[in-house]
Amino acid sequence: MSGWLAERFGLARIYALSLAGFAVGSALCGIAGNLGSLIVFRVLQAIPGGIMPVVSMTMVYVIVPREKLGQAMGIFGVGIVFAPATGPVLGGYFVQHLDWRLVFLVNVPVGLLGALAAHLVLPRTAGRRGRRFDLPGFTCIGLGLFAVLLAAEEGSDWGWGGYRILMLLTFGALALAAFVVVELSVDQPLLDLRAFRVWPFTSSLLMLAALQVNMIATSFLIPVFLQQGQGKQAFDAGLLMLPSAVATGLVTPIAGQLYDKIGPRWLGVFGLGICASGTYLLGGITPNMTRADLIAWSCVWGLGLGLSIMPLMTAGLAALPPARTNEGSALNNVVRQTAGALGLAVLNALSTSQQAQLFADRTALTRATAAPPTTPEGLGELYGRYRTLSVQVLATSYANLFLVVAALTGAGVLLALFLRKPSATEGPQMPVGH
Repeated sequence: MSGWLAERFGLARIYALSLAGFAVGSALCGIAGNLGSLIVFRVLQAIPGGIMPVVSMTMVYVIVPREKLGQAMGIFGVGIVFAPATGPVLGGYFVQHLDWRLVFLVNVPVGLLGALAAHLVLPRTAGRRGRRFDLPGFTCIGLGLFAVLLAAEEGSDWGWGGYRILMLLTFGALALAAFVVVELSVDQPLLDLRAFRVWPFTSSLLMLAALQVNMIATSFLIPVFLQQGQGKQAFDAGLLMLPSAVATGLVTPIAGQLYDKIGPRWLGVFGLGICASGTYLLGGITPNMTRADLIAWSCVWGLGLGLSIMPLMTAGLAALPPARTNEGSALNNVVRQTAGALGLAVLNALSTSQQAQLFADRTALTRATAAPPTTPEGLGELYGRYRTLSVQVLATSYANLFLVVAALTGAGVLLALFLRKPSATEGPQMPVGH
């Protein structure tokens, strides 16, 4: 609903309100008394958190001249790709040395100051009445995505063949199909799906979806393995991710400047290729890998990510008519966030099932003893063997996941070969209305 809100009330106003709302939601999370209230407050926090990326990206396209769009998006992209990578460092420090509540409370002053700055600095864009809110479309996509994401998240625990998962997937598929029918039937759709007729926009979303899965999976798997597989503390695990974040942050604005000069094609090709190569290197993850290995592999990954993500996003949105940028931004955000959530859930499910199989296979190869140990020394030795086997199984399963993600990212190189930079005078490429 971000596009409708921005059109109805104005970009600057909605951005400032969503930033302030995110700060309030973060404050509520920080004072939550139990897990149930924390989950509720996280949902409230996510509502303005989902609006901000769409509105902010649209404002870049509204404010910045077309010939400087790549440079502006390069600067804009530093926050998108750099912040998620540096979050584990700050969050790890809070959790390990201070209080977990600071993970949320740190957002409050930043959000409130940002909302004030947005109110004072950003140019006003007047809202306009007349466009009705597409309640049937909103209901269909909301229920559909909720059902599909819940099924993907709980499939491993509830059983993929269980009736609950099958019912959720069936209901989600029907709701999403109904959403498509509704959006193509109404005069004022919530999300104009006709934007998918513009192939440069659609192909950019496919590549961005693969990159989103890669970014979310890598940012999740590495810290988890460092803590569970190598016994590192949260802050230490976050510090090891910092070099790759720095590499991404340094390359992203340079990629934006290059976009204005050479277009998105070769940035996408080389960026996706380098990112896939770095992910492939991360497939060498083992319990005995060194800090230098991890930093080198993840920095290659970060360079490719910073080189490709913003040129792909810029080229896709620039292919749409200016009047459709707001809706294109909303579609971009929905596709990326859904791909990231679904991708991580599916990879987690694959990891869980693979770990169970690997553990059973390797346990069967272990020589059985005549009787279980009864002495403290024997029990300690048995636990040591179990711990070693568990870490090896975890490393093997994560290594295989990195190989899968590397192949997914590498497939995007083929799509990037056909990218081109839309000219500043290029006319609309999609129908504006029925």
